[in-house]
Amino acid sequence: MKVAVWDTYVTKKDGSIMHFDIIAPQEIKDTAVIYNYGRDYLKVKGQGGQPLTSKECRFCHIETVRPQWQAEINQKGYFIIEMENCK
Repeated sequence: MKVAVWDTYVTKKDGSIMHFDIIAPQEIKDTAVIYNYGRDYLKVKGQGGQPLTSKECRFCHIETVRPQWQAEINQKGYFIIEMENCK
């Protein structure tokens, strides 16, 4: 399975920048779907309501799905890789 990696930088409520990647099947081309995945993740992290648009989230590249991502993609439709300031 091929997945798309969406590079995402969101300003947190405290002003710091949260960096994460949204991993979704490459067939998902609708950015509204991708942004909703990111918004769901932000809610879980206590950052609901923060802007997440094309300014914060951009397509990066396509790669082969990694085994550790597969189950969550099958369950939720996406996987999040936490990069910086995601705690």
